[in-house]
Amino acid sequence: MNSPLLSLSDASLALEGNTGLVRILHGITLDVHRGESVGLVGPSGSGKSSLLMLMGGLERATGGTVRALEHDLGAQTEDQLARLRRDNFGVVFQSFHLIPTMTALENVATPLELAGAPDADARALEELTTVGLADRAGHYPSQLSGGEQQRVALARAAAPRPAIILADEPTGNLDSTTGETIIELLFGLRDRHGATLVLVTHDSDLATRCDRVISLRDGRIEDTA
Repeated sequence: MNSPLLSLSDASLALEGNTGLVRILHGITLDVHRGESVGLVGPSGSGKSSLLMLMGGLERATGGTVRALEHDLGAQTEDQLARLRRDNFGVVFQSFHLIPTMTALENVATPLELAGAPDADARALEELTTVGLADRAGHYPSQLSGGEQQRVALARAAAPRPAIILADEPTGNLDSTTGETIIELLFGLRDRHGATLVLVTHDSDLATRCDRVISLRDGRIEDTA
């Protein structure tokens, strides 16, 4: 099998809290391969989102190693990490994280412009069309419903053609019907671009749509299916 796209070896995470050092992840060893979809499940506080942050270099491991696309994330500078994420990762959060002063089109085009794409607006409009929002391209986030904002966030994540899509509870703020639409779009974008998908979810039915399900508890991998 090819080298894993994401590889964690005995990775741990501890952060300073109000009462001292809080140990969040313990000895995580996990490989994720190109084109694979992986669901991360577990009770609240089990470390699912923190593990996703380690994979994307949004948090640095305090022990062990985390590698993405054969880069040791612990050895990268902040600028190097930012470029690696820009060029290779698409991230979708529960809370959308759209820039309120930018239109839908501008939100999607911005990462492309930062990467130097000469056709940023055209590609952004293509992705908005894919998620059914071409007619809302000129609207600001405050003029869009929650489901529409999440569709813009999906388009933004997919526009750079990332190798890896990280999704953290992407349906958490949506009703069930809208959430199902978002999931269909997410898996559709993954298939269209051939990206690797890592999905944090509390929904076990949704997780089983992935190729593999990783269960976490108390910051440790409890089970793999």
